[in-house]
Amino acid sequence: MTPLTPEAIRTERLTLLPLRVEHAEEMAAVLSDPALHTFIGGEPATPAALRARYERLVAGSPDPAVAWCNWVVQLRDRACLVGTVQATVTTDGQQGLRAEVAWVVGTPWQRRGIAGEAARGLVNWLGGQAVRTVVAHVHPEHRASAHVAASAGLTATDQWQDGEIRWQLIVRQMTIS
Repeated sequence: MTPLTPEAIRTERLTLLPLRVEHAEEMAAVLSDPALHTFIGGEPATPAALRARYERLVAGSPDPAVAWCNWVVQLRDRACLVGTVQATVTTDGQQGLRAEVAWVVGTPWQRRGIAGEAARGLVNWLGGQAVRTVVAHVHPEHRASAHVAASAGLTATDQWQDGEIRWQLIVRQMTIS
């Protein structure tokens, strides 16, 4: 597999910026609400812990067959970071490249369509990188995240993993608007 390298992705209101270690301090504040962990577990990371995590993510996967693609979501009109999107890309046998995606938007910026717009931008970018299958796992009670997955073109399946529903999109060289 050719490793994918995240690049800036522009949408109508957002720029998805490739993750840098220097984003940790601002992102620690963005992700500081414990309510963000209701469905994913854990607790907000300190700036130091987030910096250490970002150092690992930016270094990339130790497996050359896996690409870790991570972005911070910037609201362009305010030049501030508001969340993250990520894709773990692997080879899916004869189906080509497969991406597991996830997103999170800080509490003050929720309910504005930002997560959906960022997820659509990510899915469109992945389609342009020859990714053919996009998967997300969504807690069955997390209606907002299910809405984001649907707005990015993914459909709920009857498959479950770790208590979450698998959502999937088979990309066919098209963009989601």
